[in-house]
Amino acid sequence: MKNIINLVVDQKSQGKRLDSYIAEKKEELSRTRVKNLIINGSIKVNNEEVKEPSKKIFEEDTITLNIPEPKKASLKPYKYKLNIIYEDEDLLVIDKLAGISMHPGAGNYDNTIVNALMNLENKNFSNIGDELRPGIVHRIDKDTSGLIVIAKNNYTHENLSSQFSDHTISRLYQALVWGKLRPQHGVIETLITRSSKNRQLMEVGIVKGKKAITNYKTLEIFENSKVPTLSLVECKLETGRTHQIRVHMSYKGNNILGDKKYKKKFKKLKNIDPEIEDVLSNLNRQFLHAKILGFTHPKSGKRLEFSSNLPIELEIILKKLRKSNK
Repeated sequence: MKNIINLVVDQKSQGKRLDSYIAEKKEELSRTRVKNLIINGSIKVNNEEVKEPSKKIFEEDTITLNIPEPKKASLKPYKYKLNIIYEDEDLLVIDKLAGISMHPGAGNYDNTIVNALMNLENKNFSNIGDELRPGIVHRIDKDTSGLIVIAKNNYTHENLSSQFSDHTISRLYQALVWGKLRPQHGVIETLITRSSKNRQLMEVGIVKGKKAITNYKTLEIFENSKVPTLSLVECKLETGRTHQIRVHMSYKGNNILGDKKYKKKFKKLKNIDPEIEDVLSNLNRQFLHAKILGFTHPKSGKRLEFSSNLPIELEIILKKLRKSNK
């Protein structure tokens, strides 16, 4: 059984590439996924099969997506205890630990959140995304912890995706960054695109990329002779681009503590407190946590909001820094 989605091109989208248009309208489908669907003959324009991702589209064109059923056999169940903090017949909310990827990908096809979902008694999840990403409406990075919502059916998936697209989802993160942000609170609005030097990284684009907006506020500053200058920052997302907070903090010159991909070299302090040096140097993840997630329930219309405490390995760092600040 296939999932069929119909789109009608509006005037604003006149002249766009077919793959770009679909990826923009259906954010749950990655650009790579869309390209593969086109090449495999799963997408029609005006009822004619198209196999060219770069095909230009025109106003009032009708685009039909025939998305195949997920290949369940390709997903191996993973015995991993998920911290499910809310569940009903339409969705579930998980408080994810750092160190586990959201879905199968290069180098890791078995030990992911999706594989762990396959180990649950109720294995019914939405299937309008990639076959290897059932239920996945949005993502947080492997080494980021915190809240994610999983869709159990296509209606819920579509509705939540629309909320993400309309920026009505509440997403608030906490991060510990190097230095002090200038100004200490504000809005970062840029384009974000894939890095031309390293395809695994993203970067702020000057003329190309997707608009990314991060509202930030400094909560605490740790600054004295025995610790490096660090700031606890709250980031509220208006958009959800890949690596958005990490890229925006790097763009400001305030990289996130423990971020191995977007790191910069910092001078080591001579008189640093040995305890603090130990916890900072041994952090094996980035200090980034998805603390609050809020959305409107697709079926009931009720506004739901969930909060997650910082994991203990991050809380320990803050306690030591606060103690040194006294």
